[in-house]
Amino acid sequence: MYFDYFDTHPDGARIRHMKVSKYVSLSELTASDTAKRRGLDNTPTEEHLENLKVICTEVFDKVREHFGVPLYISSGYRGEALNKAIKGSASSDHCKGRAIDLDQDYRGNGVSNRQVFDYIKENLEFDQLIWEFGSKENPDWVHVGYRKGANRKQILKAIRVDGKTKYLNYEG
Repeated sequence: MYFDYFDTHPDGARIRHMKVSKYVSLSELTASDTAKRRGLDNTPTEEHLENLKVICTEVFDKVREHFGVPLYISSGYRGEALNKAIKGSASSDHCKGRAIDLDQDYRGNGVSNRQVFDYIKENLEFDQLIWEFGSKENPDWVHVGYRKGANRKQILKAIRVDGKTKYLNYEG
């Protein structure tokens, strides 16, 4: 079972962090500058929290253990209000706790977004894996979704066409 741990805020208050998996805290998954600025509550429901535990255990922790370095979650859980504020897709799996975005570039630990993408593609179960924008050599970030018992193994590449996002089948 995962445990809570505490940090001390600069003002002296204790901050509780709930672990959802071996390597991930709930605060990492719900962090959002937009939510902070707009005063939005980005707390997952119990169902969404269970989904977050599954994707972190089945995907994030396995990637973390494979590379042996910390991973950066650039987007995790997005409640409905936050998703609307950032103009996210109404059907986004981020809103159900079934998707995370990872961004390893420029972290200084020798692991690229492409390496993360390739490792997931070749070794793990997933619902959806998206090479998000970037170049032919490296995505800007990696989107991965996981639906317990319903993974499609869909691999896509996101591109911009006339200012809009278009998804194509990934062809390596």
